[in-house]
Amino acid sequence: MTSSTPRPTAPAAGAGRRDAEATKAAIVRAARHLLARHAHADITLKAVAERAGVSAPLVLKYFGNKDALFARIMSFEADAAAVLDAPLEDLGRHMVQHLLTSQAEEGADPLLRIVFAPLHREHGYVLRANFRTQVVRRLGERLTGPDAGLRAELAVGMLLGLGVMYGIARGPHLRATAIAEITDRYAPAVQACLTPG
Repeated sequence: MTSSTPRPTAPAAGAGRRDAEATKAAIVRAARHLLARHAHADITLKAVAERAGVSAPLVLKYFGNKDALFARIMSFEADAAAVLDAPLEDLGRHMVQHLLTSQAEEGADPLLRIVFAPLHREHGYVLRANFRTQVVRRLGERLTGPDAGLRAELAVGMLLGLGVMYGIARGPHLRATAIAEITDRYAPAVQACLTPG
């Protein structure tokens, strides 16, 4: 090999792991998308794989089986951590902005799949239980003052309503309005539920 011949470069350390993580994330996004539109029983691994742009055996490699994949999809742990990741005094604004940004930029709502729980029969019970424990109760535990559980449910209910109007009903006025403006208008009402009166 002469000095003018370019040397082959080794893949960057961790590149394979990044690719694997990106593939897993694509599979999770695909499964979440399908879960929000179809009954659990009607979703096949092949459909998940096609939506994710991978092969069905790759889905099996990363998740083992459909039940393992959907157990992850039906958990709200990671989503709740992101949605609730702000100081209490700024939490209403953060929750609204995070929800809208997730829908607009990633095409995925961090909480909205709970709306489709009735589609999933016995799996719907798991979805509801996870949502109540991992999102609503977790929020309630952060709140101070009286009726923390009620205020948490009201705040999350407002967030879900906005998510439905923005992401499912696709309200044309909402969709045409900047996220910052929607946040300015909507966040104070959410924050009012979070702050003891």
